[in-house]
Amino acid sequence: MRIAYTSGPMDGPHDPPRLPRSDEGGSSPGPLTTARRRGIGLCLSGGGFRAALFHAGALRRLGELGLLSGADLRTVAAVSGGAIAAGALATALHHLVLPSGRPIPTGVWNAEVWDPLRAFTRKDARTGPLLRRLLPWNILRTSASVEALARGLERDLTRLRLSALPARPEFLFLSTEMSYGVAWVFARETMGDYVVGYLPPPAAFPLARAVAASACFPPAFGPMRLRLEPDALRGGTASREAVRRACRAGLPLTDGGTYDNMGLEPVWKDHAAVLVSDAGGIFTGGADRGLLWRIPRYVAIQERQSRALRKRWLVASFATGVLDGAYWGVASAPSHYDQGYQGYSKELARDVIAAIRTDLDAFSEAEAGVLENHGYLLADAALRRHLPSLVPVGTPAAVVPHPEWFPPTRMEAEIREALRGSGKRRLIGRR
Repeated sequence: MRIAYTSGPMDGPHDPPRLPRSDEGGSSPGPLTTARRRGIGLCLSGGGFRAALFHAGALRRLGELGLLSGADLRTVAAVSGGAIAAGALATALHHLVLPSGRPIPTGVWNAEVWDPLRAFTRKDARTGPLLRRLLPWNILRTSASVEALARGLERDLTRLRLSALPARPEFLFLSTEMSYGVAWVFARETMGDYVVGYLPPPAAFPLARAVAASACFPPAFGPMRLRLEPDALRGGTASREAVRRACRAGLPLTDGGTYDNMGLEPVWKDHAAVLVSDAGGIFTGGADRGLLWRIPRYVAIQERQSRALRKRWLVASFATGVLDGAYWGVASAPSHYDQGYQGYSKELARDVIAAIRTDLDAFSEAEAGVLENHGYLLADAALRRHLPSLVPVGTPAAVVPHPEWFPPTRMEAEIREALRGSGKRRLIGRR
């Protein structure tokens, strides 16, 4: 295993912020050579509450393996639903004192991460904010719904300020800046993008607003408008006059998955290992149903190709030794990695679990339990197969967090029935 972790220079708590590099623009350095790459980057994809709960399972297993408290975990890059899970994790790590590299006890994990996240996902976080947009005084305020989402996140999930994020690992919450079509980052010491530039976040800037900007999926939510002082932005490639015009109009930020649904952009060039937890939407076939069906279909096909190219490139980088790492996707099964690994079947994962809606509506106990179990077992299988060095010798075998939603307590036929209708979105929320 050639992963370089803490054996060389790395970003420390007092180092200047490490700005994400972009694929585009020509002004950023290219990817580092293998020998100069450092640390592990963990990427949490978008996908609404489905992604948040799936990633919670993966994070639980990484916590049991000591990775979340270890010095080798350099970056957590999160998008949309992944940003919701990362927000809960960052809030917990802000005040927890954990011995380096030691497992996070189950009781601590439940109290500090799972319980707050589960309480948030039990409620409909989507319908109320969307209805606020229809109030007479909000008709012209396109950001009314996303600002309401941010207030709900701050009230019910995290009251942490962006500047209070843990120093290690570095948390990056990714949105899409629509003026220039690039990834916008919110981090502990910086926010911005490589075109308009970067500035330190205001001391009182809520983490909840960063999460909301990452998770405001269109067209349900309008973009979040950031009113920034243009002269405070540094390092962008756009002209200062263009930046001033964009800032005067309010920089529009939308769902981070619009640009990069897997959150790879900030980590692929300079990390030695990349772990990707992917709960993104699955493209499904269907017969032509007319113009109203075709319009979003065109966008969905483009998104499918973009995500497929990123995934193919990532897996090819693993295969050729450019990167070490592991990828696990919601439509896969632990048996894909080894027939001896326990988990849900490929058929249940592909046809049922991966079809659960990507939404911010309330999720049932069955949906939450199955998704967390699935993410937990897939992360364990992917690491054991592709990065066994991250699984310490003597680590206890994976034990599903919710055995009540796992065979033999409930067989897969019963789970299918419990999840029947989980793929349908409702105009008015479930609760």
